[in-house]
Amino acid sequence: MSENPINLGLRFVLELAALAAMAYWGWTQHEGIGRALAVVVPLVAAALWGVFRVPGDPRDAPVAVPGPVRLLLEAAFFGAAVLLLAAADQPSAAAVLGGVVLAHYAASYDRVARLLANRSFVEE
Repeated sequence: MSENPINLGLRFVLELAALAAMAYWGWTQHEGIGRALAVVVPLVAAALWGVFRVPGDPRDAPVAVPGPVRLLLEAAFFGAAVLLLAAADQPSAAAVLGGVVLAHYAASYDRVARLLANRSFVEE
């Protein structure tokens, strides 16, 4: 199910929504130079997301990590987005984002199981 094009599209939209939530928090909760967090936080999060991956998920990883570490990184990424939205006085948006993320991971049970079992995503 995790390779379903609709689910992959949803995953991409969730990644963008999480980055937007981080930027929103940085912009609305800070003044002056602190607003740089609206750029810095999403950039750091995107860099971590893109660099630390499981080989073959979806392509070669710049820095290969075990499946459980990747799953923890994803939980931190989406969890931070939800918490930052709540901190930016957007509890409804935070709840919706969190709910859709949980639904996505439930639908991607095969990928989650593979990450937890630390099985390779590389075709053999």
